[in-house]
Amino acid sequence: MKFAKIVFWIAGIWGFLVLTPLYFMFDLIGRNDPPPITHPGFFYGFVGVALAWQVAFIVIATDPARFRPFMIPSVLEKVSWGATVIVLVLQGRMHQPDLVFAGTDLLLGVLFVIAYCKTSVRLV
Repeated sequence: MKFAKIVFWIAGIWGFLVLTPLYFMFDLIGRNDPPPITHPGFFYGFVGVALAWQVAFIVIATDPARFRPFMIPSVLEKVSWGATVIVLVLQGRMHQPDLVFAGTDLLLGVLFVIAYCKTSVRLV
C-alpha cells in the first residue's frame, strides 16, 4: 500500500506543477504554436478537469485501499491522454517534444496499474 501512496502523491503533485501554469499561458500557446486557440472554453475546461483529477490522485493517496476502485478510472485518465498525444504526433498534428508529457502520463498509468494490483481490497 505504501507503493500506491507514493505513486499517487507523485502523480498529483506532478500534475499540479505541470497543469497550473496553463491557466496563464493561453495567449503564449497561440503565439508559439499557431494557430491561436479559438475555443477558450475547451482549453480552460481541459485544464480544470485535469486539475480535478490531480485532486482525485491525492485523495487516493490518502487511503489507497479505501479508494482502490478509483484507481481504474485513474488509469484511463492517464492512458487516454498519453495515447491521444502519440496518435496526434504520428499524424503530424502535435510536436515530438510533446511526447515527453505523453510518456510521463503513460508511465504513471502503468504505475497506477501496478499500484492497483499491489493494493489489497479493503473489506468493510
